[in-house]
Amino acid sequence: MPVLNAMTVDVEEYFQVSAFANVVSRADWSCYESRVQASMERILALFDRHGIKATFFVLGWIAREHPTLVQRLISEGHEVGSHGMYHDRVTDLSPDELASDLADSRKLLEDICGCEVKGYRAPSFSLPLNPLSYEVLAQAGYRYSSSIYPIKHDHYGAPESERFSFEGGSGVLEIPISTLRFFGKNLPVGGGGFFRLLPYPYHRYGFSRLNNLEGRPGVFYMHPWEIDPYQPRPSGLSLKSRFRHYLNLHKTYTRLGRLLGDHQWSSIERIYEL
Repeated sequence: MPVLNAMTVDVEEYFQVSAFANVVSRADWSCYESRVQASMERILALFDRHGIKATFFVLGWIAREHPTLVQRLISEGHEVGSHGMYHDRVTDLSPDELASDLADSRKLLEDICGCEVKGYRAPSFSLPLNPLSYEVLAQAGYRYSSSIYPIKHDHYGAPESERFSFEGGSGVLEIPISTLRFFGKNLPVGGGGFFRLLPYPYHRYGFSRLNNLEGRPGVFYMHPWEIDPYQPRPSGLSLKSRFRHYLNLHKTYTRLGRLLGDHQWSSIERIYEL
């Protein structure tokens, strides 16, 4: 029987990414053109064509602005998880602020979708890899987290982490983004900017290796703005941020369709029976 992989989407606007925080103030978010709805329509249509149910980690701000979108996700059989309220990095929040962020975003989503929210993904994979992190998650009512990317990166990453699901603490399951192990190092294969940077055959091979050689489910992630090459471009971004954010946006939708057809996919809650 084919191994199922977890398809996940971090639902946020193009102007809410961490790399834009220095040039786009949260106070000005409402001044920017919203494009998440249109991108989500395309993603949902693509998933429907392939018969795929996915996990959507929805930002609280997005849920408040687009409640019918959250309700649609549930009505179409997808899973909804929390991506926090305002895309604050966990490491930038005090313990009390983090506890409020986790509880408030979960309650908002549950009130809108009318069902339990089990999962959380930290913005920019910023959840510290320690028992206290999972204790706070458990206190807020979460069953699992998918907040660790076991790679070395200048913006995020926990290369010392286990590559596959493990109990982080307090009964909370951690489900890391997928990597390949070569010559003692973890290589990224789980989506994001690397999906746009590296050739598609690398990703096809990566998930085949995970499923067929290691016998484990992979975890892939993406954002709605990654299929939107015509999104507005805020001024003042560094060269590195422009390169990372805008690289190959025009190719992502086609690549995603190929990935959906080449492997088997479902939501986190179904794969891990949560």
